[in-house]
Amino acid sequence: MASKFSDYLALIRFDKPIGTLLVLWPTLWGLWLASNGQPQIAHLLIFSVGCFLMRSAGCAINDYADRDFDKHVSRTKNRPVTSGRVSPKEALLVAALLALISFLLILPLNLFAQLLSVPAVLVAAIYPFTKRFFSIPQAVLGVAFSFGIPMSFAAVQNSIPFDAWLLVIANIAWAIAYDTAYAMVDREDDLAIGIKTSAITFGKSDVLVMMLCYAITIGSFAMIAVRLNLSNVFWVFWALGLALIFYYYQLVSKRIPEQCFLAFKRNNWLGATLFLAIAFS
Repeated sequence: MASKFSDYLALIRFDKPIGTLLVLWPTLWGLWLASNGQPQIAHLLIFSVGCFLMRSAGCAINDYADRDFDKHVSRTKNRPVTSGRVSPKEALLVAALLALISFLLILPLNLFAQLLSVPAVLVAAIYPFTKRFFSIPQAVLGVAFSFGIPMSFAAVQNSIPFDAWLLVIANIAWAIAYDTAYAMVDREDDLAIGIKTSAITFGKSDVLVMMLCYAITIGSFAMIAVRLNLSNVFWVFWALGLALIFYYYQLVSKRIPEQCFLAFKRNNWLGATLFLAIAFS
């Protein structure tokens, strides 16, 4: 029983919280802006726990979808499903259970927010399969990781204003950037097995496109700050975000897999910095 429970924890990447954080930060961006910096404790708890549950469910679906591919990639060959420690059926059941708990969690929210959870789940479930036919599946990941933004505005304001969509654009671009760095780690294996990723699609322009995506992210935040007349404190953290982007460039510019993976993991710092930019201003 203890061994099986450990396998389930590995299935949902419990020991690798970076994915949860990459979902959580944009959700908190939206929640703080929607509530003018004063979110309800209930909303904070619901969205924070929901980010963990849905990311965990997404990992289970991802391992189910990639079970025949992961065994051919050195970094993923020991994952629970592809290695046989967790059956495909078990992975789907875990994902379904986590999605159900997530739905029960949002029942206190208004109907608008509840309705938005339906496409959120659908996109999260579809994403792992897009690597078979879509040239930039990282864009689909960005959409999946962005649903916390309109849902938070819907829960707080019962509407989704223009600034919420600017945040969505910023987050999709950010996801393409950091997940391209992630995809650069497995590029050779992915080419061999026929999976589509942005790192393959962008080819020699991969670093350039990543920097353009970061520019869209940081530019969208600047537009929001001007539109909402945020205080000067915002620009201090915004400048720190620019410095982090330059640091990521240094890491990925030589396309060394270990450095690219480090860049991916440290994108958590950018999400946190942009959150602090909003929170302190």
